[in-house]
Amino acid sequence: MLRVPTVLATVLAGLLTGGSLIVAIGAQNAYVLRQGVLRQHVGAVVAVCLLSDAVLIVAGVAGIGAIVSRAGWLIDVVTWLGVAFLLWYAASSLRRALRPEALEAAQAGEGTARSVVGRAMALTWLNPHVYLDTVLLLGSIAASHRGDATPGLPGQAWFAVGAVLASALWFTGLGYGARLLGPVLARPRSWQVLEVLIAVTMVGIAARLALG
Repeated sequence: MLRVPTVLATVLAGLLTGGSLIVAIGAQNAYVLRQGVLRQHVGAVVAVCLLSDAVLIVAGVAGIGAIVSRAGWLIDVVTWLGVAFLLWYAASSLRRALRPEALEAAQAGEGTARSVVGRAMALTWLNPHVYLDTVLLLGSIAASHRGDATPGLPGQAWFAVGAVLASALWFTGLGYGARLLGPVLARPRSWQVLEVLIAVTMVGIAARLALG
């Protein structure tokens, strides 16, 4: 007889594994945090990150990771596109930090929903670490649960459910919980510090990508 606790154990494994990869501070998380603090198009940004993660996780579990691992040229293209975009965004953050009027404009409204969603998609899909962590690593770990005795779906599918749940909990909490920092960031000086930290984060990630 199949036992439900086996399903829960497999989902929990996916939740913990996915969470450990998603929580790491990166360009995507920094952008979600910034939009959350601004309270601008938070739902759209969270949806982009969550849906993108779900697509990549399912792709990895379905075995697409084996194909991506053989396409070294594809990873190289994404890497250098990601480096260019991260450096551009870092320069934008520094410009805002050095110009108080830009900070005020950003707090008043940083553009349309389309531009915000576009940046969120670029920060997600132009990051080769997303493919390495989500598609390849999670995909290979999920394969180890293939033999789990779980009802309805194979073990690796329940693992993917847990990983997607981790993504949903993290991005929703980060996006909507960031507004609690509003009182701290009410002063222009605090925004300058945040923008500089975001710029440093972006440059650091770009450097790691460029240096391999």
